[in-house]
Amino acid sequence: MQISPAEVAETLAMVSQQNLDIRTITLGLNLRGCTHEDVDTVAAKAYDRMARAAERLVPTADQLEREYGIPIVNKRIAVTPIAEVAAATTASDLSPIARAMDRAAQAVGVDFVGGFSALVQKGASHADERLMSSIPEALATTDKVCASVNLGSTRAGINMDAALRMAHVIRRCAELTADRDCIGAGKLVVFCNAVEDNPFMAGAFHGSGEADEVINVGVSGPGVVRAVLADLPEDANLTQVAEAIKATAFKITRAGELMAREAAQRLGYAQGILDLSLAPTPAEGDSVAQILEAIGVGTCGGPGTTAALALLNDAVKKGGVMASSSVGGLSGAFIPVSEDAGMIRAAECGALSLEKLEAMTCVCSVGLDMIAVPGDTSVETLLGIIADECAIGMINNKTTAVRIIPAIGKQPGERLNFGGLLGYAPVMPVNAHAGSVFARRGGRIPAPLNSLKN
Repeated sequence: MQISPAEVAETLAMVSQQNLDIRTITLGLNLRGCTHEDVDTVAAKAYDRMARAAERLVPTADQLEREYGIPIVNKRIAVTPIAEVAAATTASDLSPIARAMDRAAQAVGVDFVGGFSALVQKGASHADERLMSSIPEALATTDKVCASVNLGSTRAGINMDAALRMAHVIRRCAELTADRDCIGAGKLVVFCNAVEDNPFMAGAFHGSGEADEVINVGVSGPGVVRAVLADLPEDANLTQVAEAIKATAFKITRAGELMAREAAQRLGYAQGILDLSLAPTPAEGDSVAQILEAIGVGTCGGPGTTAALALLNDAVKKGGVMASSSVGGLSGAFIPVSEDAGMIRAAECGALSLEKLEAMTCVCSVGLDMIAVPGDTSVETLLGIIADECAIGMINNKTTAVRIIPAIGKQPGERLNFGGLLGYAPVMPVNAHAGSVFARRGGRIPAPLNSLKN
């Protein structure tokens, strides 16, 4: 499909007035050629590969930003899950690889690098075990590295042994970075049904079915959608609301398609997916919560919120797939508490609870994202939250995730401040009635009947 000058002009108006941006250009890199039995050799080879391949990523993105006038907020790298790359190493600590990834990110000027990851939905290899054990040290000693672990899938069920282990890892990440508002846990996400072409952090990694180098782009535009809904008459019915969102999502996706096409062509890499996710920022007006309130919900978290979010998520996807044949990743609406000014206000006034957020994850793009909980939250409670969210993803054949941050030394009503796109997170109360027996049974929750599709 050709992109007309009129579409470009309309997009520029969205940029100047409604906070439209390209949230990220993410370079996916295959690191499987970096394997070696010595961990330091793996680290050196990973650094060289990343530094060479991403050398022109930031300059190219900056040039596109100047030419088209559309902000590109983040430039990122996602690599092959490091547990796979490090399978031949004999070292128990894989954090030297993470530090090499961090140095490479610094050298080429990207904002984040993802892929310190393992996929353990059906079982964990020795390399997976070492990777999970290395995550706290890796995230505590790096600035830009993000980690993820896939704990379950509709096909495999949920690996509850790994889920309990990751509950301990999350708490340890928070403890090791308590002097930095527990940011280590903010760079770690656990998944069910993780996708292999996600350009968003902290869950981005480069999947096994991808080319050696791929450009994936994530577009964001909650401010644009909110502005369109604000112009609708109050008596517009919900079908009209959905149609307005679809039309807006189409226009936003067209802007992303242009930037993805140009970036891939100029870098000489394969064009991957275009992820149309309404990813909010702490900026006023750039909020998914405020979209839900513009649809008619009194305050985000109140009755009707889940239904409004379902309408929004579906309309965004329908509009996006008409604008590009490469829509993928997650695509829909994110509901990260710390990154959304409206979500923060709703949580602080008590309208938005952890339980309501869990219900909303049944119909949104991902799951419980950037949620701060009291520092004394037990491992059993963390495990229960993770298991509940994985179960939603497994049964509904969708991606769900948990990025939860135990706020060490803090209680409900206090805050963790991260700055930048990560914003600040009010510490939310949790239901503390988790059972220790359930948490420690282990084993695997079997795959559901709807996994049998052949």
